[in-house]
Amino acid sequence: MAKLEQYREYVQRVLIDYVKRRTSNNKDDELEMQTIFDTVHDHYQLIYVGWDKGRRVYGPVIHLDITNEKIWLQWNGTEDDIAADLVELGVPKQDIVLGFHSPYMRQFTDYAVG
Repeated sequence: MAKLEQYREYVQRVLIDYVKRRTSNNKDDELEMQTIFDTVHDHYQLIYVGWDKGRRVYGPVIHLDITNEKIWLQWNGTEDDIAADLVELGVPKQDIVLGFHSPYMRQFTDYAVG
């Protein structure tokens, strides 16, 4: 149980830190980054909501789940290496699954297969 609580904290910290690094201080911005933390079912997302240059923007930027004591990186729409950020916090690579890769391709990464 302690491992699960630690992973929840790490996942939330990675998403919050990402928002802090990317948030503009421009008060005229109409694009907001929202974090969504479902700690009951262990689903965590960062989404964009709002307007950018007259166009509606809505969608996931990062999606992480915790399943069977592993962190699943389901989607990473950034150029940042979110898995490396988790490793830096202390998550072993064998506890991170790159869910956006097919099960076949995961065997060729440094991370868990599933």
